[in-house]
Amino acid sequence: MDQEKHRILKTYFGFTQFRRGQEEIIDALLSGKDVLAVMPTGAGKSLCYQIPALILEGLTVVVSPLISLMKDQVNALSDAGIPAAYLNSSLSPREYADTLAGAARGDYRILYIAPERLRREDMHRLGESLRIPMVVIDEAHCISQWGHDFRPSYLAIAEFIRMFSKRPITAAFTATATGKVREDISRILNLEDPFLLITGFNRENLYFGVERPQDKTQTLLAYVKNHRNKSGIIYCSTRKTVDEICRTLNARGFSAARYHAGLDDQERHKNQDDFIYDRTPVMVATNAFGMGIDKSNVSFVIHYNMPKNIESYYQEAGRAGRDGEAADCILFYSPQDVQVNRFLIANSGDTERDEELVDHNLGLLKYMTYYATTNDCLRSYILGYFGESAPHFCGNCSNCTTQFENNDITIPAQKILSCVYRIEQRGKRFGKLMVINVLKGSKNEKLLSQGLKSLSTYGIMAEIDTHRIRTILDYLIEKEYLAQDGTEYPVLSLGRRWEEILRQKKSLSMMLPKERERKKPTIPANETPGDFREDLFIQLKELRNRLAQKARVPAYIIFSDASLRDMCRKLPETSEQFLSVSGVGAVKMEKYGGIFTDHIKEYVKTSLS
Repeated sequence: MDQEKHRILKTYFGFTQFRRGQEEIIDALLSGKDVLAVMPTGAGKSLCYQIPALILEGLTVVVSPLISLMKDQVNALSDAGIPAAYLNSSLSPREYADTLAGAARGDYRILYIAPERLRREDMHRLGESLRIPMVVIDEAHCISQWGHDFRPSYLAIAEFIRMFSKRPITAAFTATATGKVREDISRILNLEDPFLLITGFNRENLYFGVERPQDKTQTLLAYVKNHRNKSGIIYCSTRKTVDEICRTLNARGFSAARYHAGLDDQERHKNQDDFIYDRTPVMVATNAFGMGIDKSNVSFVIHYNMPKNIESYYQEAGRAGRDGEAADCILFYSPQDVQVNRFLIANSGDTERDEELVDHNLGLLKYMTYYATTNDCLRSYILGYFGESAPHFCGNCSNCTTQFENNDITIPAQKILSCVYRIEQRGKRFGKLMVINVLKGSKNEKLLSQGLKSLSTYGIMAEIDTHRIRTILDYLIEKEYLAQDGTEYPVLSLGRRWEEILRQKKSLSMMLPKERERKKPTIPANETPGDFREDLFIQLKELRNRLAQKARVPAYIIFSDASLRDMCRKLPETSEQFLSVSGVGAVKMEKYGGIFTDHIKEYVKTSLS
């Protein structure tokens, strides 16, 4: 079987080597295991199930949401000599019947089908009469209401799989899925001990940029002029904006087409074909365009308006550079985009909206807004959102090229390493938070009870921003000056290179965000600058994170940072006081009031008495 998969790879697809993750997935499927794979756009997901489909006996069914994607896949397979077909609404009744008859005769090895068709009686009959060894779900995130593109029709897939007397191998593939969405996919599809593979979300050839132009249209025209004849997609949030931008581009001499759900089928199909076949280099579209488009030479994706969530943004931006060449992913941001998206989320057109889902989507919008406004590395932010670690500086995003500068961190590094060294001398090890608290001179109870206030490094970085200390600390771990051990409760120790800094006095530098002069906050008459307690804020964030992990929800669902900051100012110790905190209502008071007020009481007792 090992030779057979390589033979098929070369014979039908023309490759001599598998890409990252492909062979592991193929082996899992051929061994009979279910699979859940998260692979970025252009990583070669299709091969992962097409090769097993040619080895396993019978007809493999692939559930796919888009007609254009099915056509592209079937055309490519047929061109490679692999018998394949599709069933969707684009077929005439005669074509549909002929395809069903061909499948019943065993004419095909792979059958693509729209999820809406799975509940039809003819599909049930086909499933009963044929051996179907594997069911594949493409764009599997569509099955989760917590994903960015939920499609109710996908809920029919689990029912379809259950109808077989011998359960087929089930394989789910997607390019973008958070941990919550992955759990949803596995649960709804009833995946049995699936082989999980996440190949990584990073695509180094993509440049990420955020711009805040005073005039978006003029900035767009200047960009397209500098990239004339390059293929690109311009995403807009509304049909009206699509029409306006497309009209403007054509009036200025650029060849552009438009795509949105308000166009008739004939124009949509023509415009899509013109773009795919390079007759028209620029496509202006709503998010209705793009999923399943295999065009490899897209050189830029510009978001004229900010999308509603990171998942949508990364999937749409990821349509650039599928050929591995350098490509631009640029977002034009304006605060008005946030208000428009809030309106679209709250008024989706449903007669009854699930309040929990609306709140969830508004939470996702916050993360998207943070991306558009952060001064940190954009790539690092995206990868961190999907749970993937990344260097704090990528050198290939607009923030890294304009907002970062090289900093000598020798002295801060010496202080951090000295702190860890002094703690180790006492036969103890602690996590990042405790080390930072020591360096900042925190007075929290655990630190004091451990006798850490007597360390010579206690408070030696009190004037340094906590986020900056954490960034440098993470860099020291990355470069092996520090080591981090343990999974559930990771602790710090000196790394293999620590002596270079502490004993050999080696200088060290790193790229850090430029420090900006911050506007002095307006202080209410009854409040002094010292009233905000950063050490308590760190503690409350840790408490919030523990509650969020236990409830398996994002941390902001518990309380926003603004609420935590208000707690740090007001120090509520009773239920009545806690209700005065911004963002705290009766329900949250009931659920969390006792936990947070108990912590604050202890803080006041140990730190402020």
